[in-house]
Amino acid sequence: MSASSGEGARVTIRDFQERKNRGEKLVVVTAYDALFGKLVDESGVDAVLVGDSLGNLLAGFDTTLPVTLDQMIYHARSTRAGVKRALLIVDMPFLTYQVSWRRALVNCGRVMQEGGADSVKLEGASENVLTAVRAVTGAGIPVMGHLGFTPQSVLALGGARVQARDAQSAKQIVEDAKRLEGAGAFSIVLELVPAKVAARVTEAVSIPTIGIGAGASCSGQVLVLHDLLGLNEGFSPKFLKRYAAIAADVRNAISRFGEEVRAGSYPDDDHSF
Repeated sequence: MSASSGEGARVTIRDFQERKNRGEKLVVVTAYDALFGKLVDESGVDAVLVGDSLGNLLAGFDTTLPVTLDQMIYHARSTRAGVKRALLIVDMPFLTYQVSWRRALVNCGRVMQEGGADSVKLEGASENVLTAVRAVTGAGIPVMGHLGFTPQSVLALGGARVQARDAQSAKQIVEDAKRLEGAGAFSIVLELVPAKVAARVTEAVSIPTIGIGAGASCSGQVLVLHDLLGLNEGFSPKFLKRYAAIAADVRNAISRFGEEVRAGSYPDDDHSF
């Protein structure tokens, strides 16, 4: 399937792994609603991530911590309406999986049942999280892990910083990745990790790694839709490449609309009944 084609059979967890095994780079993009979900899906991505980053981008929160389970389910269901082919992965928000494996199982089940997700994503590799991953995957719910900079731990980490910079922490992230794979995760996001360390993680596990600010050796890459489209102008990390400048187009279009309304040229006869 070409990168520009939205046609084809629905992507499964097995497809995800097989593409990695064949050396095909995996493409993941976020979306939070039916319209953008449809556009991203039709662009031929392998997976669509309904990220809790919606808290920053749609709600204006400083962090992802205030995002609730009900909000994630709402946006998952909305995005599911537009995504017909790509794998739909949904972030589990803060404290919906860390407290106990029972609560994790119930909450992840809600995201699958009510949100229409194909899989869920959990951050970190603490023993609580690993226990949750085992329980959730044991119930037949596919889980994507997330290591490196984990946004739900932003306060403990002292901000959005590159992780695993020293030998000890680099060794730890490799071990954490192995543990996540052993617990049943089908893939792992590596965020803000030095490229050489991300390469070591990718070599150490058999499941796909998806990088964001983690170099080119990962099995695939993910970007937030609003960032790559140039809608989120105030966010400019080193790893981000903008593929459009839509924020300027939006302002221009709305300004033109306002000018025509004030001038009385809209609506004209062609736009009136």
